[in-house]
Amino acid sequence: MHTGRIHSLETFGTLDGPGIRFVLFMQGCALQCRYCHNPDSWDTAAGQPRTVEEVLAEIEPYVDYYKSSGGGITVTGGEPTLQAPFVAELFRECKRRWGLHTALDSSGFCDPHHAEALLEATDLVLLDLKYMDSEGHRKLTTQPNERILTFACHLSRMGIPMWIRRVLVPGLTDNAADLMKLGRFISGLRTVEKVEVLPYHRMGVFKWQQLGRPYSLEGYREPDAKEVDRAVKWIEQGRREGAAEQGRREGTAAEQGRRSREAADQGRQDGTAAANGGMAETVRGAAGPEDVGSAGRPCKQSFDGRTAPAPGQELRCAGGSGV
Repeated sequence: MHTGRIHSLETFGTLDGPGIRFVLFMQGCALQCRYCHNPDSWDTAAGQPRTVEEVLAEIEPYVDYYKSSGGGITVTGGEPTLQAPFVAELFRECKRRWGLHTALDSSGFCDPHHAEALLEATDLVLLDLKYMDSEGHRKLTTQPNERILTFACHLSRMGIPMWIRRVLVPGLTDNAADLMKLGRFISGLRTVEKVEVLPYHRMGVFKWQQLGRPYSLEGYREPDAKEVDRAVKWIEQGRREGAAEQGRREGTAAEQGRRSREAADQGRQDGTAAANGGMAETVRGAAGPEDVGSAGRPCKQSFDGRTAPAPGQELRCAGGSGV
């Protein structure tokens, strides 16, 4: 049975997935988000070692509350995928013993193949998409975001339900262009059930002070309701634009496919006529059989069935089929 390093736990969580939930905070994180309210969870060597069985014993007294409310267990952090084998075993046991709903609250900064067994036991992923511009993401978290966006596309392909989350910090993460870019990206994920804009808060500032770390957002304030509503509208505008663009691409691809099929049919007819000899062979021979064959081949397409993206084009996961 696996042992994990635990930061803390909560037996009556209502903010991290549906219903009432047992929330387990894992120790260790590869990101260092500037607004993190648990910076004491970053150190992978800290926390308390606990076995899966010990955590299950903490859950058991409250199982009836979780099940009757449509809740379950959420594992967050820190970053839970850093301890994927432990969390996977915990999720499997929660399902086997009690049929509990399982949710993973993750930054997505993870190789999907490393978390394969964990994702197989996961019913819902709460995915933090903190910033769409990679350099902006690096400034916010110390890491780029390409791996995170790839992880999101992987979840979509696997059919795993997602709740997308974005922390809103006025003057830092409320950029209209980036929020609309987030919406366009979300439009290509086929398993997104909910998008949440989470207002920035300062409740974890004291932890930074206790750790002797400078808090770099000292001059930033919490957003008001109007700012949150405006961010939601920008994301939704991006989703509409993304859906419309995807519809146009699919229409173009369908038209290209139709033309390719027609050209292929014509090529087969020409080949039959050439085999029969006579005037048809002579006429088609003047055009050159290679020309017909070339016209019958579809243009180069990416693996998701669309024309390959141009250099510098936005990273996207169209229809849940890939990046």
